[in-house]
Amino acid sequence: MKTKFMLTALLASALVVASCDKEYLDTTPTSSTDVSTLFKSTDEAKLAVNGIAKLMSKQYLGSQGLNGEGTVKMYNGNYQGNHFSVNLSGWAVIINSTYHNNLTSIYCYYMWYYYYRIIGNANTVIANIDDAEGPEGEKQYIKAQALSYRAYAFTMLAQLYCLRWSDSKNGAELGLILRVTPTDDEMPRATLLETYQQIYADLNEAIGLFKSSKLHREDNSEENYVIDVEAAYAIYARAALNRQDYSKAIEMAALAREGYPLMSVAEYNSGFASPTSEWIWSVWGSADETIYFYSYFAYIGYNSTASTVRSYPRCISKELFDKIPDTDVRKDLFLDLADYSDPAYSYSTSTGQANAAWQTAVRGEGKIASNANAYVYMQFKIKAEDQPGVGHLNLFRTSEMYLIEAEAKYFNSDPTGAQQALVALNKDSHRNDSYTCTLTGADLLDEIKTYRALELWGEGFDWFDAKRWGDPIARKSFADGGNFISSLAVTIQPEEKNRWVWFIPSREVDYNKLAQQNNYDN
Repeated sequence: MKTKFMLTALLASALVVASCDKEYLDTTPTSSTDVSTLFKSTDEAKLAVNGIAKLMSKQYLGSQGLNGEGTVKMYNGNYQGNHFSVNLSGWAVIINSTYHNNLTSIYCYYMWYYYYRIIGNANTVIANIDDAEGPEGEKQYIKAQALSYRAYAFTMLAQLYCLRWSDSKNGAELGLILRVTPTDDEMPRATLLETYQQIYADLNEAIGLFKSSKLHREDNSEENYVIDVEAAYAIYARAALNRQDYSKAIEMAALAREGYPLMSVAEYNSGFASPTSEWIWSVWGSADETIYFYSYFAYIGYNSTASTVRSYPRCISKELFDKIPDTDVRKDLFLDLADYSDPAYSYSTSTGQANAAWQTAVRGEGKIASNANAYVYMQFKIKAEDQPGVGHLNLFRTSEMYLIEAEAKYFNSDPTGAQQALVALNKDSHRNDSYTCTLTGADLLDEIKTYRALELWGEGFDWFDAKRWGDPIARKSFADGGNFISSLAVTIQPEEKNRWVWFIPSREVDYNKLAQQNNYDN
């Protein structure tokens, strides 16, 4: 990858390490600041780290839908999964995973471009912060944040561009290009084991620095975008689960959720657009720094005025909805056919769109825009705080940590511990006061999978979870008892579609001749 990552002033309030947006391989920045100036003191270096946070919520590559972290959650995690139904037949090539080997497609290289941009920024901070003027604790805290960003980016890239761990021959298969210094030299790919070893090393160092710095972000929602030690634990827990390092996943998940109690039912119903008690780390979003129709919430918020949501609201799969107990508050987050039993209400059995009477009834409830459409099983979980798509995007929360513990304890031969984690998540939180769990064996694993799908619906986990488990994507059409339009009602087996591994994009392999391609279709 021949991109050189330079430091760029952004809105005079944050500094971003970045190359020019107009061309992926353009090595001449549109605006740059001398690195020695930016790292003269810890005060300037803090702005550089905040600039990395800003990279996670900006528009990229001249495309409306490419909006930082939200794009990966929507296009990769939601669209391509089992339980996110949306009437977008024109997106079938993405939703049905047919572009994994399209090396020149923007949808193949966006994730590579975006995460390596974060890595490049982090590398510059890591390489320069030790020489900055300022308190040692501040330097340690800044370096810990940069290391955590790099570990997070490598973790996400490994899930996208590498085999699932269970297929990797204990990590012997191809991993990532481990760029850990500010360089544009050609480099070969490491193994997947070496990739996770780098992630672990970054997080171990980050956690040590966080602790020795004795610094902590402010305990309020305004600073939730700042990576802190609990966020490093959470990244570690997710990476360890992906690596099937279950003991480490259990340890780190428990540490990550300390001080972040599960949110109340009232908070749960507040729209997932602003940090609550259990949000460990999120992407900043505000009306004065909005990217308007480019944002994640303009693509999912049930109340958004953006045309894509108004025309085609996002829906939960019928199969998952039918598994939600009537006593569970999460059932109220989706449009239930049982609430509209009047004969005047009907819907298209090929698209799920409600008829005129039903449309009027739902609009009258004030949840959706007055000119928005209603579809069966549409979601009321995630909203926009401001129009057309303002909101804070959650990255890690305590609920995921309990689910990591449940899954890791199941595979670590601790069914009682897995059951207890599920009870804590569902009953103790009052999401379902009637919840109990005495299941064991395959039934317990199915229960864990069901509640991961339900609890984390719409938050970008669906496809990643199916890949980790080696489960197929199996969507049913309306005719077959589901709620997907026919062009999206497909079955994709784990061994198909290059084993769900995205090809390394041509913009890397054409310029980095040492980068091996990952073709598992042959």
